Amino acid sequence: MSEPPVRTYADVTAIRTANPTAVAQAWQARAARPTVRGDGRLMIVAADHPARGALAVGDRPTAMNSRIELLDRLRAALADPGVDGVLATADILDDLVLLGALEDKVVFSSFNRGGLAGSSFELDDRMTGATAASTAAANMNGGKMLCRIDLDDAGTVATMAACAQAVDELAAHGLIAMLEPFMSSRVNGKVRNDLSPDAVIKSVHISQGLGSTSAYTWMKLPVVPEMDRVMESATMPTLLLGGDPTDPDAAFASWEKALALPAVKGLIVGRTLLYPPDDDVAGAVSTAVKLVR
Repeated sequence: MSEPPVRTYADVTAIRTANPTAVAQAWQARAARPTVRGDGRLMIVAADHPARGALAVGDRPTAMNSRIELLDRLRAALADPGVDGVLATADILDDLVLLGALEDKVVFSSFNRGGLAGSSFELDDRMTGATAASTAAANMNGGKMLCRIDLDDAGTVATMAACAQAVDELAAHGLIAMLEPFMSSRVNGKVRNDLSPDAVIKSVHISQGLGSTSAYTWMKLPVVPEMDRVMESATMPTLLLGGDPTDPDAAFASWEKALALPAVKGLIVGRTLLYPPDDDVAGAVSTAVKLVR
């Protein structure tokens, strides 16, 4: 007997309580899609921040505390036909698939969440999220890894080794391995990413060499000054990340310029679109979609 339609968040909880196998069934029943089609551009919404304990957006320290509100905002974003899909951790993706929000959407799972924001072990970022096997079993398109590289922190090498293994495992399934690299360091005890062009270029060269094949490797890179020079460092398909800008209008302008570069295939943006200053998710998403298309 099939489950009744999932319409409310109470329905999601009820199914999780009484029939957890319905999650896997929903993934198998979902209409999947190829990663690239049509104009070859991608507009992806990201929601993998909460599992790292990163719940702040701008000057709102508890902005992402409410899972219900986050799901509302994600569903509003995914309802725009110009949004190709989503990147998130398994907990969020399972909610969305039960709610029917991932039909004909590109889906990227999030692999490493071990390096919790603000922790002493933040750079020993172990794979505590999705796996290549789980990503393949759910008919997703690929998995994403954060790869922060601190030359003064021994935890970096464990993260790099885990990312290299995940690249190989995803490639074995014919799935995209999306790497998000940064040169990082601790400043007054807090991890800070170096967003200078040369640091981003160095992070690209290090990360794109991970694994025994690069056939399925994509990059997820920040928009920084001299992006034309940055993008000369790789031939990998690249999506631009949004970060947590204080000025969304300036962010949109910087994305528009970078999107014109040949290797840039689209945007993968979270907080900027899901929590805009005026809370108009549909409006922010529409602006981003117009830039990509």
